[in-house]
Amino acid sequence: MLVIIFFKMHLISGRAYSGLLCRQGSVSTCLRRGPVLIKPPLCRNISLSSQRCTVMSSWIIDRYGRNDVLRLTKNMMFPILTFPNEVVIKVHAASLNPIDVNMRNGYGTAALNMKRDPLHLKAKGSEFPLTLGRDVSGEIMECGVDVSYFKPGDEVWGAIPPWKQGTLSEFVVASADEVSFKPKCLSHMEAASLPYVALTAWSAMNQTGGLNQHNCSGKRILIFGASGGVGTFAIQLMKAWGGHVTAVCSSDASALVKKLGADDVIDYKSGDVAEQLKMLPLFDFILDNVGGATEKWSLNFLKKWSGATYVTLVTPFLLNVDRLGIADGMVQTGVTAGTKILKHLCKGVHYRWAFFIPSGLSLDEIAKLVDSGKIHPVIEQVFSFFDVPKAFLKLEGGHARGKTVIQVTNK
Repeated sequence: MLVIIFFKMHLISGRAYSGLLCRQGSVSTCLRRGPVLIKPPLCRNISLSSQRCTVMSSWIIDRYGRNDVLRLTKNMMFPILTFPNEVVIKVHAASLNPIDVNMRNGYGTAALNMKRDPLHLKAKGSEFPLTLGRDVSGEIMECGVDVSYFKPGDEVWGAIPPWKQGTLSEFVVASADEVSFKPKCLSHMEAASLPYVALTAWSAMNQTGGLNQHNCSGKRILIFGASGGVGTFAIQLMKAWGGHVTAVCSSDASALVKKLGADDVIDYKSGDVAEQLKMLPLFDFILDNVGGATEKWSLNFLKKWSGATYVTLVTPFLLNVDRLGIADGMVQTGVTAGTKILKHLCKGVHYRWAFFIPSGLSLDEIAKLVDSGKIHPVIEQVFSFFDVPKAFLKLEGGHARGKTVIQVTNK
């Protein structure tokens, strides 16, 4: 049972999630949006009809490997709407995340291919040509027949799940449950830097960790890997909710995290981090973006028997499935998770794993924080659409200070 629950957490899709968070005129939509008038959906056909729009430009891979597998094509098939709750988005800007580099290298292929083809009906390698990129900011071009909340011309942002074709392309298809109206105060370039990291941090801190604007005030939060995309968003989110944030990063990133609101900064290059943390009071919550050896000692800095929680985004799930296969990998992952949860629960603290979860509803809440000035995008570098390979090389270099953004159009 633990394995099944965990696997659902990891591979929850827009359609599965929409059973709980539906936007298509359901009761939950009415509760969320308030009273609405019933009217015909603002959409056209189930698929694009223009014969002139049959191909587009995309950055694709035809096999897994290093940076040389990236290929720009102008003949990628134009995306079509397969399900009635989908939309076609004209991509104005995208951005890169570490998962894009990992997917290019073939990491997580077994689990992602199972999600793409659960009945194993397709031949091996059928995921190719594969377009990478998760973040998107752009404009709705086409709506499925069940989409009533969006209409062509709406400016939206979102994060596409890794088992779907990505956003390093002129157009992309997404579930309407995976996108949200773009924050009004942001340009497309700025907006594209946030969705994937924001939803990952939101999943870890809100949905898994149980933190929110009502219970976070005064709590002590420790964030490892604070200068990356997830870390910079998490700092701002915790400060917006009234938390006290201690950020762990290198000295050259200390100015950035302080500007974002971090109360204390620990430089991992200046000495043993554990020794430095001993000088500070214990914490109510730890977000770990680093993993590895950090996990072995960091839980000692949580307040015991107080509901304090450690959440890590570094898990062995995809590695186990790649190495052991679907069944054995899931069993091994479930055993590992269960063992660690019980071990730390006996010591008076909670241990959790968290994963990216696509959610337009969560993006709605995040957009409110952005438009209110409490969350700001952190962009390290912008590349043109023709320089995507250079952007991948930049990301591979590590030590990110924000996001790497791709400008797809000049809008």
